[in-house]
Amino acid sequence: MRRKLPIESFDFYVGLGVGRSYSAVAAHYGVSKVAVTNLATKEAWQKRLADLETKVRRASEEKNLETLEEIHARHHKAARLIQGKAIECLVRMPIENAMDAVRALELGMRQERLLIGEPTDRSAISMEELIKSEYQKLMPPAGEEEDWPDPPATNGAANGSAA
Repeated sequence: MRRKLPIESFDFYVGLGVGRSYSAVAAHYGVSKVAVTNLATKEAWQKRLADLETKVRRASEEKNLETLEEIHARHHKAARLIQGKAIECLVRMPIENAMDAVRALELGMRQERLLIGEPTDRSAISMEELIKSEYQKLMPPAGEEEDWPDPPATNGAANGSAA
């Protein structure tokens, strides 16, 4: 039995990307859509495509994780370097001139705390405190509620008038 479609027809189908269709494969190879559908069913194109997409997604997630780990390690190294340089400056300089070193040391420590997940000035507020503060901004104090008008009636019968 001679094949109407070449073996690489699945690769062509995958390569079509988001706009892929059996009709596009049929038009490319000059065959009917039924021939493509029959081959796709026989060779389980949909399952193969789903498996490929899963593999690609996993590979992408692993690459992103490695990139995040590299960034995290680089930031840790930079924070420690800043702290080391700040301590060197503090040792060498008189206390009156050491304020820049103190600021650098504080910056390095704050960055390191942020990297290891401890609270910093930015993240010290708890979710409960955040919700309370937002609620207080949006809601008027008790007794000072605005009088909202009643919603308009949707038909003539609701407000007692006849149409």
